[in-house]
Amino acid sequence: MTTPVTPDADVIVVGAGPGGSAAAYHLARRGLDVLLLEKTAFPREKVCGDGLTPRSVAGLLKMGVDTSPEAGWTRNRGLRVVADDRVLELDWPVLDSFPDYGLTRTRADFDQLLASKAVEAGASLQTGVNVTAPEFDLAGRVAGVSARRDGRTVRYRAPVVIAADGVSGRLALALGVKRDPKRPMGVAVRRYYESEAKHDDPYLESWLSLRTADAPEVIQPGYGWIFGLGDGRVNVGLGVLNSSTGYGKTDYRALLRDWLATTPEEWGLREETAADGPVRGAALPMGFNRVPHYTRGMILVGDSGGMVNPFNGEGIAYAVEAGEIAARAVAEALRQPNAPRREARLRAYGAQMDAHLGSYYRMGEIFVHLIGNPRIMRLCTEYGLRSRPLMRIVLKLLANLTDTPGRDLADRVVNGIRIATPRQGRTPVRLASLDGRRA
Repeated sequence: MTTPVTPDADVIVVGAGPGGSAAAYHLARRGLDVLLLEKTAFPREKVCGDGLTPRSVAGLLKMGVDTSPEAGWTRNRGLRVVADDRVLELDWPVLDSFPDYGLTRTRADFDQLLASKAVEAGASLQTGVNVTAPEFDLAGRVAGVSARRDGRTVRYRAPVVIAADGVSGRLALALGVKRDPKRPMGVAVRRYYESEAKHDDPYLESWLSLRTADAPEVIQPGYGWIFGLGDGRVNVGLGVLNSSTGYGKTDYRALLRDWLATTPEEWGLREETAADGPVRGAALPMGFNRVPHYTRGMILVGDSGGMVNPFNGEGIAYAVEAGEIAARAVAEALRQPNAPRREARLRAYGAQMDAHLGSYYRMGEIFVHLIGNPRIMRLCTEYGLRSRPLMRIVLKLLANLTDTPGRDLADRVVNGIRIATPRQGRTPVRLASLDGRRA
């Protein structure tokens, strides 16, 4: 039986991950009536590295999240890069725009925490709602969603829908917005392990040369990570990009096991110390690989719009930032006196996202293709890690951490490259950036 449900919401947000909860939070703070729909119940498990750079932390602070150790967070001071016998520790840069620390926390309660912030701001959260399709008005514009809840089909109505429904992009696909196979894509697997030796490591650890005991002379495809969670556990995983010859041809779970078998025994990264179930995997949609980010009354945020950073696989920071930019665009649109002006404001969201990240993601696309070549990757690890000044620039580039205008040479180099790099092809606009400066 079909039972229509028509709550009077100004905006429907589908998906209570970081992007959806951030959008709901910033919309509610602007006084809008927001309905946040989530298909699962909290707490929930998500495949993620659980490591947050200072860019992610900045987004959390804007939402009023307490990031202190007393609130259950584990802080880190920087990145440790490992490539065979070469190891380099780099502290997060001191900047005006971002804090000087990163964080780790499992997604089991991280998403719930952000969703609760949206609720505190005034959003209405409904869990157990599996959104299945957009609903359209007579003009063919999205005017709500249909969903399954408690075995029934229900419908929700609102003039704007924000799709933060993850990498599957079900709502985007329903409008014909498909993933561009030419843009970067990755796949990642991860598992938790008990490790007294590594759980309180003050650095996020990134491995650029993965090797196995049965073929030590071969650098395996992808990169690895070890992130301490501060509670006796570590999050360990690896990712492979679609520019690699091993993409789609590698048993990623077996590679994770074989790589970890080469790590020191005292770290405890073995099958008998696994702290959860089987190795879990997920896709990483990168570099705006699904556009347009707005069409016919629906906005894409986070993984649904391919917003993962191609340089480092980070998605949370950009989902949260997109949620804030989307909230601003929607709030401005709903203040307009007529439909054409509302539509113009909504359409500006795609150009605003391009202005915010287009050039950077274009650089990331070039980077992904370069490091997919094993010879180039080998040169980078053999010679690049020998220069600490160079690697400081690389860290700012990979983590997208600079001040504008730059406070040092590294900032000026990275910002200069960004300015010189063309965007993804949409019309540039001027907008207020997230920290209030003009971009």
